[in-house]
Amino acid sequence: MDHTDLYIDGDWRKSGDRFDVINPATEEVLASVASADIQDADAALNAAERAMADWAARTPRARSEVLRRAWELMTDRLDHFARLITLENGKAGVDARGEAAYAAEFFRWFAEEAVRADGMITHAPASGARIVVQHKPAGLAVLITPWNYPAAMGTRKIAPALAAGCGVIIKPASETPLTMLALMPLLEEAGVPPGLVNVLPSRRTGALVDHMLHDPRVRVVSFTGSTGVGRALLKSAADQVLKPAMELGGNAPCIVFGDADMDAAVEGTMLAKMRNLGEACTAANRIYVHDDVAAEFTRRLTERMAALKLGDGTDPSVDVGPLVNAGTRDKVAAFVADAVARGACIECGGACIECGGEVPEGRGYFYPPTVLSNVPADADCVHDEIFGPVAAIQTFTDQDEVIARANATEYGLVAYVFTGDFKRGMQVCERLEYGMVGLNRGLVSDPAAPFGGVKQSGLGREGGHEGMLEFMETQYISANW
Repeated sequence: MDHTDLYIDGDWRKSGDRFDVINPATEEVLASVASADIQDADAALNAAERAMADWAARTPRARSEVLRRAWELMTDRLDHFARLITLENGKAGVDARGEAAYAAEFFRWFAEEAVRADGMITHAPASGARIVVQHKPAGLAVLITPWNYPAAMGTRKIAPALAAGCGVIIKPASETPLTMLALMPLLEEAGVPPGLVNVLPSRRTGALVDHMLHDPRVRVVSFTGSTGVGRALLKSAADQVLKPAMELGGNAPCIVFGDADMDAAVEGTMLAKMRNLGEACTAANRIYVHDDVAAEFTRRLTERMAALKLGDGTDPSVDVGPLVNAGTRDKVAAFVADAVARGACIECGGACIECGGEVPEGRGYFYPPTVLSNVPADADCVHDEIFGPVAAIQTFTDQDEVIARANATEYGLVAYVFTGDFKRGMQVCERLEYGMVGLNRGLVSDPAAPFGGVKQSGLGREGGHEGMLEFMETQYISANW
């Protein structure tokens, strides 16, 4: 690997401590990566503060051109980034290339948004004063990204922060830091000044992030990850009253009505469930199918899942790679075992000793695509994120009942609805307590759309126009002329 050290102030810096990054398909060490400490965090904050003073003063068009160039460069190198994503994350090549393209698109979208931080001037009706409203860079931002999208979760935060005029320190997940480190030379080439973006891999995540969140120069914290960690970060952010952007956990329902186009429902569910091997907060976690079509839907979904090829994602013929680590694989196996013990039926897959199957032999954290039918409401997988390739099917007969079941969770990130009746589809969407809904679509993520949830699934939005405003403060000036 070309870059395995800390990236601070435009330079590669070594650290006294290092940690190994493991290839989940082979369990071999990919690289030894530097682990940042408190002193490194201070150096990164100092660098970002210096660089931001000039960057924030640049015209929006000047910032836009740099981001546009980053999109062009990354688009030219999608295969390089896709391979690196597969090596450290495990996802199959088609998924990895899809992520790389998605990640690059954030640079293009926010290159366009950088010139659209529109304010307004109005005339106060009562006082006669002019109300002048403008948006200004909020300040330094600490970005904390997860392992499931090593490129996209970083660019989704870096691009709007730079568009807004902010300097950033990014802490990538320890499982997958290599992709973000590899992005830094590209940003240099695009014209991002030294110090504006700093990357701090670390095994001391808690202490490192807490230290930065208590530095008065930091004004924004943006985190993607579990709800539990998000709550802890919000408590730390409260001490300095930081602006939080939190994209947290999910428990997505997928509702298939009896009048749904079956081809579209099966294809959409496959995408919602198996994109990124199910290792996504947007993955369909609870699949509710109307009793009238449950048998046909289950049969067709099982055929599609059983046909997927499992293996090392570097093989272009492979559809499904390994899970990111042994703990994730074992958790998925435990969900299946629990569901079967409570009465669920395995339609395909189901690798767990407790339910009569076998965990795949050999090295790598593999788990086969699995379909469970007759999943009871008290199964663990109904109440927690599976984060793996397991489709858990339940049935329903009543619309009001299934909406209530879909909403019966503390999470509210995304839901999916399949129906041939558009009017009913829109009515159901409005009653679902989720920040996003895919109506006859199994994919909602788009750089141009405001991504985010409600309830325990987070605060704020990423992408869309709202994504840049998360890194800006609104200033109002009262004046007479």
